[in-house]
Amino acid sequence: MKEYRVKLAHLRISARKVRLVADLVRGMDAVAASAALRFSTKRGASPISKLLDSALANAKMQDGAVEGLVIREIRVDDGAILKRSRPMSRGRAFPIEKRTSHISIVLSQKEEKKVKKEAATPEKNEKKPVAVKKAAPKKAATKTVAKK
Repeated sequence: MKEYRVKLAHLRISARKVRLVADLVRGMDAVAASAALRFSTKRGASPISKLLDSALANAKMQDGAVEGLVIREIRVDDGAILKRSRPMSRGRAFPIEKRTSHISIVLSQKEEKKVKKEAATPEKNEKKPVAVKKAAPKKAATKTVAKK
């Protein structure tokens, strides 16, 4: 089974925000995921869309077939943290962490589900079905009305 891997490193969006978009397209058909990302309003959708288009272009150049590709794996990991500080009153400094993320996408062909063939003859270890006794039908409860 052919796989196509693409990576993007040091994206200046926090991994937490990009994971929201990655969860949206995980396991989807690659062409449908590309269309879904174009209409997403999240900021992380644009880099993932470009990365997915790059993976589709790689697949097209290598094999020429893009149909039937699914996103088998999409991972968003934490990248390096740029540490900055903001001056505060009385000579103090407030720390600012500018987070980055790394994205990796793996595309592969859609797996067809294999249907198991049932054996015509029972195996040695297979037990025969046990006959179940049917319960006797319940009698309908009758109400007795007392006469006054």
